[in-house]
Amino acid sequence: MTTAPDTKTAPAPRAGGNPSPVRSLALRWDTAVGVLLVAVLVVGLGSTEGFGSAENLAFAFNDIAEVAVIALPMTLLVVAGQVDLSVASMLGLGSALTGALWEAGWAFEMIVPVVLLAGVAGGLLNGWLVTKVGLPSLAVTIGTLALYRGLASVALGSDAVTDFPQVYADWAVDTTTVPGTFLTYPVLLFVILAAVTAVVLHATGLGRALFAIGAQEEAAYFAGIRVKRIKLLLFVVTGLFSAFAGVVFTLRYGSARADNGLGFEMLVIASVLLGGVDFDGGKGTLFGAVAGVLLIGLLRNLLTLNDIANEVQVIVTGLLLVASVLTPRVIATVVERRHRRAANAPASPSS
Repeated sequence: MTTAPDTKTAPAPRAGGNPSPVRSLALRWDTAVGVLLVAVLVVGLGSTEGFGSAENLAFAFNDIAEVAVIALPMTLLVVAGQVDLSVASMLGLGSALTGALWEAGWAFEMIVPVVLLAGVAGGLLNGWLVTKVGLPSLAVTIGTLALYRGLASVALGSDAVTDFPQVYADWAVDTTTVPGTFLTYPVLLFVILAAVTAVVLHATGLGRALFAIGAQEEAAYFAGIRVKRIKLLLFVVTGLFSAFAGVVFTLRYGSARADNGLGFEMLVIASVLLGGVDFDGGKGTLFGAVAGVLLIGLLRNLLTLNDIANEVQVIVTGLLLVASVLTPRVIATVVERRHRRAANAPASPSS
């Protein structure tokens, strides 16, 4: 067993050795996303009239509220090395069930629990197929993506249901804000859920277990972590949040449709990966995921204000997704090569 050198005589670290904490923070991808978010805000405020108004910011944040809510459990899933591509279809199913039950004469207060139970059931199915049957989550949720969207079509068909209770509809729109702020109630709910999720991920044993599962699932199992139970729980929570997002989406637009939220899975995944959460699992922060959501939301809003076509916005989102996956890996490869080169370099003679 070697002992640490005397701090009074230990040589200073060589160039190319372990970076300082400040340098490590600067090299982190989630920090870069935070800087990019600030840059978008500065550019928007300086170049686009009305971008910084309270009304526009309320609209911009409310416009991504459902994506942001779903991104929270998705972050936990990806950290644990899993993914759920059925979230947008579950949102659509939640919206379709809301419309079908409202049209059937149900009280809205009874509809919401039923929709949430449907989300839990969908999450249980995903989790059961992954943990009990042993199928990969990517393949499972591609299948349930089609299944849940099909069930939404069966529940409501091609119809649109409107005229929901005004008291609930007013709660979800971007013109109703929390007194004294520009935050809407769905965004305030997201802030609360994000704070809870951050504590779970970064300050509890469950959070440490998620990182361990994502880094090396077999080692986590032999360390006593209930891997299957935790993964099942993650899929259930993701289904629950997705169904709830379907209710919020329905109220915000005042329309229940089976195709609501179509394509949202791309925005959710792009936000999480853009925030620096490693798709292979074991790495990431909730700060990065939230910064990724806000960056995509504000960038889309800025492009819209400048009359940029929606097709271009989709292309920009796709490029950001590719960059979020590719850039950290390129940086990691370069840093690894530098460290390897530094380790193989002969030590300089002492003077």
